[in-house]
Amino acid sequence: MLAVEQSAPDFELPDQDGNPVSLSSLRGKWVLLWWYPKANTPG
Repeated sequence: MLAVEQSAPDFELPDQDGNPVSLSSLRGKWVLLWWYPKANTPG
């Protein structure tokens, strides 16, 4: 869990074309993360 104003740790995920994108490569740009924690997953 992040605290208010705490920076997120760097991570890498594939984009819509399967190319890796890291959070650090987007530094200085607006970033919106959207996820559904339990959508179509067990648990």
